[in-house]
Amino acid sequence: MAKSSAPSRDRIVAGAADLISRRGLNAASIREVAKHAEAPLGSTYHYFPEGKQQLATEAVRYAGTAVAGILRKELDAGPIAGLRAFLALWRGIVVESDFRAGCPVLAVSVEEPPADELPPALVAAAEAFQEWERLLVETLCAHGADPEQAPGLAALIVASVEGAIAMSRAERSMRPLDRVAQQLEALIVGAVGRPD
Repeated sequence: MAKSSAPSRDRIVAGAADLISRRGLNAASIREVAKHAEAPLGSTYHYFPEGKQQLATEAVRYAGTAVAGILRKELDAGPIAGLRAFLALWRGIVVESDFRAGCPVLAVSVEEPPADELPPALVAAAEAFQEWERLLVETLCAHGADPEQAPGLAALIVASVEGAIAMSRAERSMRPLDRVAQQLEALIVGAVGRPD
């Protein structure tokens, strides 16, 4: 039986997410993505006939969904457990890449879009951040946080972790992420009145 073509497409999307997390969107060409994903260039164009923006959008959605899945699972144990899992995910990516990779969602978000359009990859990035925040808000509220303050705390968590990832890469040290983790845990405990 012939193998499904899905693994090749999935490999390309995952490879694109990884390459974008390392180099940013503008520096990641279709050719480089194919090479990074160890996929034929023709397959890349076959699966993504609209080109780089289509591939980037899929890569951002892939990364956003993967992170949301981890958050969703870990947040069942409470907001502190979810935060720790969120931090552990990024710590692993940054350390295992020797500070070369960060968050592909952030990487797409900080690049200047064309003046005359809103790229779908940027829209996908906004949707990913919103989903992470929504999951955090739900858990914070379920564990006793004030529903009016929970959205601000969730935004602070996502923004702080994303910024700490960038700082850790720049400093080639996990110290910024560790400091942010400590402060965010204290804020969560203050908001819910107990660790979990």
